[in-house]
Amino acid sequence: MTNLTAIKPVAFDLPTVAFFGRTLSEYEKFFDLRVDALKGCKVLDVAAGPSSFTAEATQRGVHATAVDPLYNRSPYSLAFLVDEDYVRTFNEIRRKPELIRLQKTFDTIEEAEVSRTTAARRFLADFAGNGVASGRYVAARLPTLPFKDNSFDLVLCAHLLFVYSKFYDYDFHLAACKELLRVSKHEVKLHPIVEPTGEAYHNLRMLIADLATEGHDAEVHTVDHEFFAGSNQTLSIRKNRG
Repeated sequence: MTNLTAIKPVAFDLPTVAFFGRTLSEYEKFFDLRVDALKGCKVLDVAAGPSSFTAEATQRGVHATAVDPLYNRSPYSLAFLVDEDYVRTFNEIRRKPELIRLQKTFDTIEEAEVSRTTAARRFLADFAGNGVASGRYVAARLPTLPFKDNSFDLVLCAHLLFVYSKFYDYDFHLAACKELLRVSKHEVKLHPIVEPTGEAYHNLRMLIADLATEGHDAEVHTVDHEFFAGSNQTLSIRKNRG
């Protein structure tokens, strides 16, 4: 007889946080944004990796800034890392198709791969061009960001906190959220809010409650996007302005 208690749920498993990015179009879907409505606003993308959000949003009149601890590397080094991490990540995706949902975002995994590769190429072109000199790309990591209080109208953080829960504990998650709120004037958005198994982050209620003690109002919103299992929700945190 099979010992059911010994069966572990399938989980997305990478040895490190992947240097992996997405396009502005995907950001609009999973953060429930309209970038045209953000024209003239200051927006921060934290743990941005090789996402092209900042490059694309800048072209559309948004004052966008991206943060990642690896932005202190050369464009050549980052391009090498993109090649390495994209192979590793998509190998894991193909090994565990039960964790992938294709009905809402992409028709095939190959289509997703093209989209994410396109994002990385746009990022690399902007980073190697005027992006660093302009201050759009800042090397930093949570839970400490090198910005003044209330520096940005909107702060985004995608595919870091909860999907890598084996690397980051609850204390880190809470400290990271507080830091994101510190540098935001109005709102922080986090996506997704699931663990590597696709199950809801097990400390989500406690996180929302702890943020509420400081007057921050956090709500879960269902979004029209789901590539990784369970990733059809985003956490929106409205900052306490008192």
